[in-house]
Amino acid sequence: MHTSKKLGRLEEVDIRELWAHEQYNFSNWLSKEENIELLNEAVGLTLTDIDKEVYVGSYRCDLVAIDETTGIKVIIENQMEATNHDHLGKIITYASGLDANVVIWIVKEAREEHKSAIEWLNNNLVKDISFFLLEIHAYKIGDSLPAPKIEIIEKPNDFVKSTKSSKDGELSKVQSERLNFWTEFNRLVSDNGKPFNIRKPTTDHWYDVALGTSAAHISITLVNKEKSIGVEVYINDNKDLFDNLYLHKEEIESKLGFSMVWERLGDKKASRIKHYIPGLNFNNKSNYPKLMSEIINKVIVVRDVFKGYL
Repeated sequence: MHTSKKLGRLEEVDIRELWAHEQYNFSNWLSKEENIELLNEAVGLTLTDIDKEVYVGSYRCDLVAIDETTGIKVIIENQMEATNHDHLGKIITYASGLDANVVIWIVKEAREEHKSAIEWLNNNLVKDISFFLLEIHAYKIGDSLPAPKIEIIEKPNDFVKSTKSSKDGELSKVQSERLNFWTEFNRLVSDNGKPFNIRKPTTDHWYDVALGTSAAHISITLVNKEKSIGVEVYINDNKDLFDNLYLHKEEIESKLGFSMVWERLGDKKASRIKHYIPGLNFNNKSNYPKLMSEIINKVIVVRDVFKGYL
């Protein structure tokens, strides 16, 4: 007879016990790279270049960042209490004063009237701007450390919306171009005998390829801001694996036939080993066949070479 294991009970922690003053404590915590990753995962961004307390007239916006993939400006307003009209007015003021494309409002509790207001802004503004309303919670089990959790309360229907198209529910130009790129890319992968598994085309900026281990995978990224394609080995959370690969850097690059950018990222869980292919231009697709062929060839080479060291 099997005895059932004793289970802990999830207990919510008052976030005001963790961050007493949102303008300093929470903003300082969120601005650290390992913590901004929580926000990135929740809203699907890659935030970088984070500035704290940026002035807009006599007001101070908590955080201003840039999305690394698209180059768009993102503002973050933190409120360790229930939403109120004052902060709703502030985020609109900040969006205007800083000419932001994305506004993220993080709160302890979202009131119904403010959920409706954010939904209305997303559905009715014609400018290329998107609003997120998020709640921050924290939980623990027994005497464990509190674990923060970000929950999406309101978000734009089609992130990021295109100008004057929010009522039509259309994809933005960038989203449409990504979807088109991956659709065409899949066709070429099929024509090449499917050397790796085809992933359903999406509006995401990345496309993952298996590397035969749960510790790492290959990621193809559309970095349209830099007009380039990234082919990278993405190591989830294993610095020892990165360090071992780095010991063989010259040998690996010799077998690849091209150099890579080795990013250990000591302050993050993930590590990256990247190679960039120039030539991405959503406004000129004449080089797509050649560009995509180069991506496929380099993904195959990266997979075959790195598999020998994993």
